[in-house]
Amino acid sequence: MPDILSPSERSTRMSLIRSKDTRPELIVRKAVWAAGFRYRLHGEGLPGRPDLVFPALRTVVFIHGCYWHAHSCQKGRIPKQNSRFWREKFAANQARDQRNARLLRREGWSVLTVWECSLSTVKSRDRSVRKLLNALALRRAFKP
Repeated sequence: MPDILSPSERSTRMSLIRSKDTRPELIVRKAVWAAGFRYRLHGEGLPGRPDLVFPALRTVVFIHGCYWHAHSCQKGRIPKQNSRFWREKFAANQARDQRNARLLRREGWSVLTVWECSLSTVKSRDRSVRKLLNALALRRAFKP
Protein backbone atom coordinates (compact mmCIF):
# COMPACT_ATOMS: atom_id res chain seq x y z
CA MET A 1 0.00 0.00 0.00
CA PRO A 2 1.57 3.33 -1.02
CA ASP A 3 2.05 6.19 1.41
CA ILE A 4 -0.94 8.54 1.33
CA LEU A 5 1.31 11.53 2.00
CA SER A 6 3.71 13.12 -0.45
CA PRO A 7 7.42 12.97 0.49
CA SER A 8 7.38 16.63 1.61
CA GLU A 9 4.22 16.10 3.69
CA ARG A 10 5.75 12.98 5.26
CA SER A 11 8.93 14.90 6.03
CA THR A 12 6.95 17.69 7.67
CA ARG A 13 4.96 15.23 9.75
CA MET A 14 8.08 13.32 10.85
CA SER A 15 9.82 16.56 11.82
CA LEU A 16 7.06 17.22 14.37
CA ILE A 17 8.05 14.18 16.42
CA ARG A 18 9.70 15.41 19.59
CA SER A 19 13.08 14.22 20.77
CA LYS A 20 13.10 16.21 24.02
CA ASP A 21 10.48 16.76 26.69
CA THR A 22 8.47 13.75 25.58
CA ARG A 23 5.68 12.41 27.77
CA PRO A 24 7.78 9.42 29.00
CA GLU A 25 10.68 11.76 29.75
CA LEU A 26 8.45 14.15 31.73
CA ILE A 27 6.99 11.25 33.75
CA VAL A 28 10.45 10.07 34.76
CA ARG A 29 11.78 13.57 35.42
CA LYS A 30 8.85 14.43 37.69
CA ALA A 31 9.21 11.20 39.72
CA VAL A 32 12.98 11.52 40.08
CA TRP A 33 12.73 15.17 41.13
CA ALA A 34 9.98 14.38 43.65
CA ALA A 35 12.23 11.71 45.17
CA GLY A 36 14.90 14.33 45.79
CA PHE A 37 17.34 13.50 43.02
CA ARG A 38 18.75 16.44 41.10
CA TYR A 39 19.93 16.07 37.54
CA ARG A 40 21.01 17.86 34.42
CA LEU A 41 19.12 17.54 31.15
CA HIS A 42 20.37 16.26 27.81
CA GLY A 43 24.02 15.81 28.75
CA GLU A 44 25.82 17.93 26.19
CA GLY A 45 29.33 16.68 25.64
CA LEU A 46 28.44 13.12 26.65
CA PRO A 47 28.06 10.34 24.09
CA GLY A 48 24.42 10.03 23.04
CA ARG A 49 23.38 13.14 25.00
CA PRO A 50 21.61 11.21 27.80
CA ASP A 51 18.17 12.45 28.83
CA LEU A 52 19.11 12.74 32.51
CA VAL A 53 22.59 13.16 33.94
CA PHE A 54 23.39 12.73 37.62
CA PRO A 55 26.97 14.07 37.80
CA ALA A 56 27.47 13.39 41.52
CA LEU A 57 26.39 9.77 41.03
CA ARG A 58 28.25 9.35 37.71
CA THR A 59 24.99 7.97 36.33
CA VAL A 60 23.05 8.74 33.16
CA VAL A 61 19.54 7.74 32.16
CA PHE A 62 18.26 7.25 28.65
CA ILE A 63 14.49 7.27 28.19
CA HIS A 64 13.97 5.40 24.95
CA GLY A 65 10.90 5.43 22.75
CA CYS A 66 10.10 1.86 21.80
CA TYR A 67 9.49 2.66 18.13
CA TRP A 68 12.63 4.66 17.37
CA HIS A 69 14.94 2.42 19.37
CA ALA A 70 13.33 -0.83 18.10
CA HIS A 71 12.38 -2.30 21.45
CA SER A 72 11.20 -5.90 21.49
CA CYS A 73 7.69 -4.89 22.63
CA GLN A 74 4.58 -4.33 20.50
CA LYS A 75 5.42 -0.63 19.98
CA GLY A 76 8.79 -1.55 18.48
CA ARG A 77 7.38 -3.18 15.34
CA ILE A 78 8.88 -2.54 11.93
CA PRO A 79 6.42 -0.85 9.56
CA LYS A 80 5.27 -2.92 6.61
CA GLN A 81 5.68 0.03 4.26
CA ASN A 82 9.33 0.41 3.20
CA SER A 83 10.36 -2.24 5.72
CA ARG A 84 13.91 -2.61 4.40
CA PHE A 85 14.62 1.08 5.06
CA TRP A 86 13.15 0.87 8.58
CA ARG A 87 15.04 -2.33 9.44
CA GLU A 88 18.32 -0.64 8.47
CA LYS A 89 17.35 2.58 10.27
CA PHE A 90 16.46 0.78 13.50
CA ALA A 91 19.58 -1.42 13.34
CA ALA A 92 21.69 1.73 13.01
CA ASN A 93 19.84 3.31 15.95
CA GLN A 94 20.45 0.24 18.12
CA ALA A 95 24.14 0.11 17.15
CA ARG A 96 24.47 3.80 18.01
CA ASP A 97 22.77 3.26 21.38
CA GLN A 98 25.11 0.37 22.22
CA ARG A 99 28.17 2.36 21.13
CA ASN A 100 27.14 5.36 23.24
CA ALA A 101 26.52 3.18 26.31
CA ARG A 102 29.91 1.50 25.85
CA LEU A 103 31.68 4.89 25.56
CA LEU A 104 29.92 6.19 28.67
CA ARG A 105 30.87 3.11 30.68
CA ARG A 106 34.50 3.51 29.57
CA GLU A 107 34.36 7.06 30.92
CA GLY A 108 33.17 5.73 34.29
CA TRP A 109 29.42 6.39 33.97
CA SER A 110 26.66 3.98 34.97
CA VAL A 111 24.06 3.76 32.21
CA LEU A 112 20.39 3.13 32.93
CA THR A 113 17.62 2.83 30.34
CA VAL A 114 13.89 3.32 30.80
CA TRP A 115 11.64 2.13 27.96
CA GLU A 116 8.52 3.98 26.90
CA CYS A 117 6.37 0.84 27.16
CA SER A 118 7.32 0.42 30.82
CA LEU A 119 5.55 3.72 31.52
CA SER A 120 2.33 2.98 29.63
CA THR A 121 0.18 1.67 32.49
CA VAL A 122 0.03 2.88 36.08
CA LYS A 123 1.20 -0.49 37.41
CA SER A 124 4.18 -0.80 35.06
CA ARG A 125 5.01 2.90 35.47
CA ASP A 126 5.13 2.57 39.26
CA ARG A 127 7.31 -0.52 39.00
CA SER A 128 9.72 1.09 36.50
CA VAL A 129 10.02 4.33 38.45
CA ARG A 130 10.57 2.41 41.70
CA LYS A 131 13.28 0.34 40.02
CA LEU A 132 15.00 3.48 38.71
CA LEU A 133 14.77 5.25 42.09
CA ASN A 134 16.20 2.18 43.84
CA ALA A 135 19.12 2.10 41.40
CA LEU A 136 19.81 5.80 42.00
CA ALA A 137 19.49 5.40 45.78
CA LEU A 138 21.98 2.54 45.67
CA ARG A 139 24.46 4.69 43.76
CA ARG A 140 23.92 7.52 46.25
CA ALA A 141 24.50 5.18 49.21
CA PHE A 142 27.75 3.80 47.80
CA LYS A 143 29.07 7.04 46.34
CA PRO A 144 32.85 7.27 46.90
